[in-house]
Order: sequence, then structure tokens, then C-alpha cells
Amino acid sequence: MCMNRIKEALEARGISQTELANRLGKTFNMVNLYASNKVQPPIPVLYRIADILNMDVRDLLISNLINEDCANGEKRD
Repeated sequence: MCMNRIKEALEARGISQTELANRLGKTFNMVNLYASNKVQPPIPVLYRIADILNMDVRDLLISNLINEDCANGEKRD
């Protein structure tokens, strides 16, 4: 299920998943799972990501009212 825009936010800010992983104290694999929407980050981690990216946490989330395609072609339920 597509729920976050972490990958898009990283690309827009020119920050790599590796850099985000280092700043979060997480592995690259975990950040990659977040960015690919395979695993959703816990709320406190989502807030830390928003702080690192200097953006509102709400902008990292896809609205529950939108049936938006994911990057991998998956639709929200």
C-alpha cells in the first residue's frame, strides 16, 4: 500500500537514502523499505525524517482520501 512520499521528498532535496539512513541511525536497507513503501516508518521516525528534510510531516504522507498510484504501479486499497 502506498502511504508515504519519502522517496520523492529525498529526490526533490537531493538527499540519498544512504545519507538519510546515516542521519537516522538506521540501515540503508530499512530506509529503502520506507522509501519503497514496503514498510511504513513508525510515527516518531516519520517526524525525524520530516525534521531532517526540513518539511512538514504531513507532506510525507499520502492523503487517505486519494487513491493515488504508487511508484511501483500499486494502488491504495
